[in-house]
Amino acid sequence: MRGPGDVLYTAYERQLVKGLPGERLPRHVGLMLDGNRRWAKLRGENTEHGHRAGADNIEPLLTWCDELGIEVVTLWLLSTDNLKRSEVELNPLLEIIEDVVDGLAASGRRLNLVGALGLLPDATRARLQAAVEKTTDAEGLVVNIAVGYGGRQEIVDAFRAMLLDAAERGESLESLADRLTIENVGDYLYTKGQPDPDLVIRTSGEQRLGGFLLWQSAHSEFYFCEAFWPDFRRVDFLRAVRAYAERERRFGG
Repeated sequence: MRGPGDVLYTAYERQLVKGLPGERLPRHVGLMLDGNRRWAKLRGENTEHGHRAGADNIEPLLTWCDELGIEVVTLWLLSTDNLKRSEVELNPLLEIIEDVVDGLAASGRRLNLVGALGLLPDATRARLQAAVEKTTDAEGLVVNIAVGYGGRQEIVDAFRAMLLDAAERGESLESLADRLTIENVGDYLYTKGQPDPDLVIRTSGEQRLGGFLLWQSAHSEFYFCEAFWPDFRRVDFLRAVRAYAERERRFGG
């Protein structure tokens, strides 16, 4: 049986949705899903419990994005720094991520892996790639799975790929330098062909990028939420989108 608080909460959500201007909604939302470990610690649970609770909140988030017609979502699930953690913590996290991606692949959404995949264990990389390949023909929301991701690493990988591409074509460094533009670099990023994120959300109260989409977020709007990721609710997401819609975007100005 629903209490008065539930009724008021639902009414507030509806009010938020009704007030969102459809023409000012973000096309691409990036999310830094932060706070799983601290959430678990506050409850006297282990880190794995926190990561599983966070994993359970991903499907609801994507449903909220579907409801608003958002085109692309980038989820930062594992950083390059995370890969340096002990096997005791890392291995369960990798298994959780594998399970998440398998589940998302079965949901009919189109998945895309972004990150330095060569840094992942072979078994993890193979399982993730196999899941993503099943979604090639899916339509609707595109979900970027950022695993083994670091913004600096992405930029290094982009320039490495650009240099190797030029070398394969027999192009000189001078010629490459002459034609180098911001757009050229974008063609070699993990997210090539996609719009840059309009809105980047970080949970857990931390107010820093931590290397997330460094190149792509030059003109993004940022929203920092106090809630730990497992506690992030639809109303929190709607508030973030509302804050984005209310801002006057200056695109670096």
